[in-house]
Amino acid sequence: MKYKLIWRANPQNRTKKKLYASPVNDGKITKTDLAKEIVTISALSRGDVSSVIENLLEILPKYLLMGKSVSLGELGTLRVSFGSEGVEDKKDFNVNKISGVKIIFTPGVELKKQMDNIHFEITVSDDVS
Repeated sequence: MKYKLIWRANPQNRTKKKLYASPVNDGKITKTDLAKEIVTISALSRGDVSSVIENLLEILPKYLLMGKSVSLGELGTLRVSFGSEGVEDKKDFNVNKISGVKIIFTPGVELKKQMDNIHFEITVSDDVS
């Protein structure tokens, strides 16, 4: 896993900056790329794999919007999370106070184990002296 060093304000003392490691995004793997690779290790066709992924993307929101966690086995679990402004009294609350809706992914045990094998490699960065 490649990383670069970037200057950021120190959370304990905002007036001082420190160097922090930041992961380098080394491109994107598409659904088609994944489907092609899955085909090489399974008995499914690329169309079958693509169809399963498309269908998953179609039904996932239905269950997430129902407030359900969606377990994808050893891959992990998806759930919806959000924050809100606090109020002193229940009558002062309305849905406009809810913000930051996001989907949380919690990796499964096997996927977490695979991350134990991570190896770090620094990339050259021009903006760090």
